[in-house]
Amino acid sequence: MPKGSNTPVPTAALRVEVGWRSGPGVPDADVSALLLAGGKVRSDGDFVFYNQPAHSSGAVRHEGKRPAGGRTTDTLLVDLARVEPAVERIVLAASSDGGTFGQVPDLAVEVRDAAQGGVVARFDSTGATVETAFVLGEFYRRQGAWKFRAVGQGYDSGLEGLATDFGITVDEPQHATPPPAPVTAPRPPVAPPPPAPVPAPPVTVPPPVHNAPPPPPAPPVRLSKVTLTKATPSVSLTKQGGTSGALRVNLNWEVRKQFSGWGAKRGRAVAMHNDLDLDLCALFELADGSKGVVQALGNAFGSLHLPPYIHLDGDDRTGAVASGENLTVNLDHRQDFRRILVFVTIYEGARSFADLHATVTLQPQFGAAIDFSLDECTVPSTVCALALISNQGGDLVVQREARYLVPERGVSPQRTVDRAYGWGMNWTPGRK
Repeated sequence: MPKGSNTPVPTAALRVEVGWRSGPGVPDADVSALLLAGGKVRSDGDFVFYNQPAHSSGAVRHEGKRPAGGRTTDTLLVDLARVEPAVERIVLAASSDGGTFGQVPDLAVEVRDAAQGGVVARFDSTGATVETAFVLGEFYRRQGAWKFRAVGQGYDSGLEGLATDFGITVDEPQHATPPPAPVTAPRPPVAPPPPAPVPAPPVTVPPPVHNAPPPPPAPPVRLSKVTLTKATPSVSLTKQGGTSGALRVNLNWEVRKQFSGWGAKRGRAVAMHNDLDLDLCALFELADGSKGVVQALGNAFGSLHLPPYIHLDGDDRTGAVASGENLTVNLDHRQDFRRILVFVTIYEGARSFADLHATVTLQPQFGAAIDFSLDECTVPSTVCALALISNQGGDLVVQREARYLVPERGVSPQRTVDRAYGWGMNWTPGRK
């Protein structure tokens, strides 16, 4: 589509994929959506992005980022049938992290039918220079139907400037200002004594009405995101404000394997995901000393509201979307945790993590998102320790592990992780 053009779209579930060619020196980018009524958001809840990944109506959901064939794609799921009547437009934006869009090659937004996979619309954004945020496109209502418009409007003020323009209240640190100098005011004149009060007739006072107090104002949106590296491998959830609610841990992956012959004609073969099964797991130790594991093997899915306050949502065999397999930790019970080790095993379909590229995302319900990549495996590893969450004097600290382990012959991946971190559990064979 050329810039400024529009096309009808079905009132159905659509996948919005914002992609770019990745490589050395290319900044990361993040997709977001703003639901507008009268040109502005109705509240900060109408902003969907990495720190607020779902709209309350269910109409827009941030599905997450994944690499594919030399490109990186960040995805939104938009269900136009669930958009509230007051919402007239859904703006689709992207912001760069660590550079400008002039350094991001082949930036494009593609709208697909979520069920059938067919392309509904595509817009290639070109000519970027110093912009750090872009409105790539928008869905809008016209005479009861929905259309998609290619916009391509850039901002040099980043995600903060873009969000503020549409009415979002952004949480940014305030710079302290010195207090004003004291001013000596003249003494006011002494007022004459008031006249004697005249008794008023009795008044019947109705009984007090106990109305509920108004709800407190919602906290401003936090645009910060934390990427853990070897140089900066840990972050405090407490300092980031993520000490309550749900902490969701997600793993996305793609296959590195290069295809030849017939497979090369198909590119990245879908069949490779059909037999690839990675299992997201967690070893836990609670404050009372009890230990255990949460995993799909043996149907040990855990519980969110009972010990161990960790729950595995399901057993995803694709790694394609952030809404697939997730591990959730109930931070409302943070005082009950001593340590949690999140790890992943290759159950079947790949020989080693060297064949895969994966991204780990920890999304607190409150506080900044935390992510890091798994792309440095050089050993035949089938089990990887991802992150260690430890209670350090009441402060929850997330430590990037990215530790690739090679099980000995006859030793299970779970037992291998146990030995590496000294959990001291007894293991028996299990199956799904």
